[in-house]
Amino acid sequence: MPPPVTPIVSATAPSPDPRVGLKAGRWDAAQAAWNIRMISTTPPSPKFLGITNSDLAFTRKYAIQGNYNGFQIFDISTPEKPALVLSYVCPASQSDVSVYRNLLFVSGEGQTGRVDCGIQGVPEPVSKERLRGIRIFDISDMANVKYVTNVQTCRGSHTHTVVTDPRDKANVYVYVSGSAGVRSADELPGCKDGGVDDPQSARFRLEVIRVPLAAPEKAAIVSSPRIFYGLKPPPRNEERDRASAPAPGAAGAGAGAGAGAAAGGAAAGGAAAAGGAAAGAGAAPGAPGGRGGPPGPPTGPTQCHDITVFPDIGLAGGACGGYGLLLDIHEVTNPLRIDEAADANMSFWHSATFNNDGTKLLFSDEWGGGGQPRCRETDKPEWGADALFTVEKGKLHFKSYYKMPAPQTTLENCVAHNGSLIPIPGREVMVQGWYQGGISVFDWTDVSHPKEIAFFDRGPVDSTRLVGGGSWSVYWYNGLIVSSEIARGLDVFELLPSGLITQNELDAAKTVHFDYLNAQEQRKFVWPPSFAKARAYLDQLERDNGLEPARISAARADLASAEKLSGRPRQQALRKLATELNTNAAGAADRSKMRLLSAAVTELVNVR
Repeated sequence: MPPPVTPIVSATAPSPDPRVGLKAGRWDAAQAAWNIRMISTTPPSPKFLGITNSDLAFTRKYAIQGNYNGFQIFDISTPEKPALVLSYVCPASQSDVSVYRNLLFVSGEGQTGRVDCGIQGVPEPVSKERLRGIRIFDISDMANVKYVTNVQTCRGSHTHTVVTDPRDKANVYVYVSGSAGVRSADELPGCKDGGVDDPQSARFRLEVIRVPLAAPEKAAIVSSPRIFYGLKPPPRNEERDRASAPAPGAAGAGAGAGAGAAAGGAAAGGAAAAGGAAAGAGAAPGAPGGRGGPPGPPTGPTQCHDITVFPDIGLAGGACGGYGLLLDIHEVTNPLRIDEAADANMSFWHSATFNNDGTKLLFSDEWGGGGQPRCRETDKPEWGADALFTVEKGKLHFKSYYKMPAPQTTLENCVAHNGSLIPIPGREVMVQGWYQGGISVFDWTDVSHPKEIAFFDRGPVDSTRLVGGGSWSVYWYNGLIVSSEIARGLDVFELLPSGLITQNELDAAKTVHFDYLNAQEQRKFVWPPSFAKARAYLDQLERDNGLEPARISAARADLASAEKLSGRPRQQALRKLATELNTNAAGAADRSKMRLLSAAVTELVNVR
């Protein structure tokens, strides 16, 4: 592989945009980077080469990367050279992964997944050997993972969400979103297909699994909430639907062909067969060959693609077919729909992200299922984008769209996909994957005017045809940005200070440390007291003209002087500064940021 490109570092977006016209290549594609540096890229192990890499989860010093052939575990404690700890072959699309304590949860939805993790597939139309649901592993020893059990579901598990209940320390829960057709009752008793008014139908519901932490082998479905009841067909956008036809040079007609088997070419034997068969297995009804389109006549959502829970505030965001849902999850086994949003510009609501206090909610739109080029010059910026809402008194209020702004070619599958917040205090900053549109870092603090502030991109995987690749998901974890590259492996990045993000903001972000991370289970960022946090707020006041420059300079000098002191003199200096800041707040243009700054300085008084 070529060395990482030297990033452009600036407070203004580079022009012309270096992402346009990048040279193609699987391992030697040209790169473009702005305000972000690639630390390392690690290709897949031989057992996974050529098979789609999917989602990521993190625990301690490990990154766990799903793959349609199973999962891989990397030690990322030395981010310059991640170390492969385990390659676990266990085919079943999509193999989305989540963790909790010593447990790993893996989604399975493809027809070829087996309960014994075999690579030979399941040729019979009805078979007790087929796995469609959630696999549970014990990861107490990362190098010797043990398969504990599985929980079969009627529509399999396209994705899933780990949910903790603050009132229940003995169990952890899993919300299962399955988008395949309903299984035969001969294969899994109790499965029944039917209409939205049929209370026994498995089509219009999600599954809730309870996992006893002391006995995970006893995991079982405990409820099947019907959160879609009463939803009408979502609005259509006929112009967008006409544009959903496969582009010239596209590999096949749907997401399965682009983002699945074609992601890495051929692999050996059963692994290639497993990856290829799994790729199209999660197709939603009415979506030939792919997860999102072109859509058939709308009938309202029959499943969520993804649910992001926020247990600290008792809410969840459900990206559910033609709707974005706001759910009350105070009673974890009985989530209730409290509001919904539909939008003719949104084709396939894919995933959701809250801001840190739950007053804003972002939904992504995976128009075309992830296997088609949806970032061409001819594609409107509202299509395949993020839709940004405020959450006010339990209601969603639309504010704006955000889309990665660089036009991509017809040879690059590109649409909004998975990302996470970056814990910069006082701001909403997010990193997000856009398949072969690369990764984009953007600020949506002003929810009506989101703005890109960093990016990384490669050229197409292939120069002659659309071969799926790019960032499936990218998340911030304890100071690093880690991306699952569909065709090329595991990428690790770091943000660089610029006029758009300062070193103090990055240092403050790095004080937030998680022992594990599932992006679909958000936890509140809590920043410990630090001089970096106080300085970050001062930087923001300066950037946004929130306080007079002379007062900012004086506050910086006083803070630096206090940091050099210790004991009672430091405490006295900090108390004096906090008092002055409170006084200055009355005349500041940004009073709320001044209150945050004063609180950050006051916190430091008690730091020994």
